[in-house]
Amino acid sequence: MMLLVLKLIIAHVLGDFVLQPDTWVADKKEKKQASLFLYLHTLVHAVTLLCMLSFDRRYLLAILIIVFSHFLIDLIKLNLDKKVNFKLLFLLDQLAHLLVIAGIVYWYQPFSIDLSRVYSIEILYLVLAIIAVTSISSVIMKLLMSTWNLNEDHAKDSLEKAGKYIGILERLFVFAFIALGQWAAIGFLITAKSVFRFGDLSKAKDRKLTEYVLIGTLLSFGLAMIVGLLYTYAMGILSVTEI
Repeated sequence: MMLLVLKLIIAHVLGDFVLQPDTWVADKKEKKQASLFLYLHTLVHAVTLLCMLSFDRRYLLAILIIVFSHFLIDLIKLNLDKKVNFKLLFLLDQLAHLLVIAGIVYWYQPFSIDLSRVYSIEILYLVLAIIAVTSISSVIMKLLMSTWNLNEDHAKDSLEKAGKYIGILERLFVFAFIALGQWAAIGFLITAKSVFRFGDLSKAKDRKLTEYVLIGTLLSFGLAMIVGLLYTYAMGILSVTEI
């Protein structure tokens, strides 16, 4: 089953991303169903599917269904462009394609999904840890850092909520490194962030900005480390009890 899934997904990725230039996308958005590239894009998908499935006649009907559904989904997406948020539209578009692929795979090689594994204690530990290093840590950071307000820091001088997302990403990296036992990588991450912030710190008129950045960085990394250590400890206990 996995072999068929991989072949269909690779064919989809090649057709939708690798072999679709930006000029095609722009022309489709402008002309919609009148765009020649919409049909050319559909043809590319047919070719990638044929190649990935080794021109096997058993999958001919599956190829026709995928190609035709892909054309319809793309056509609907083009007509909803500028009417629906483009990020949401992109996600729904890809989800629809993947659901078609899943249906084709089930048709040829029936499978069952064991939802009990989704609610296993290992997965729940992981979900809780991710929530802790993202949402919960963000609230704690905002609460603690609100003690200081720097006049040098203007919202108009930075991307909207950029600091929040940078903090979330760095904590996710730290958590992943701890879960994988790669503590040395955390040092490289701190170094990389220090290099990027060096320009801001060197231009600071006094040491307030430097202290603010250092407190924020250490607090963010510290929260991620605590969550990472608690997660690895919990997983360690779980592995021992299972034995």
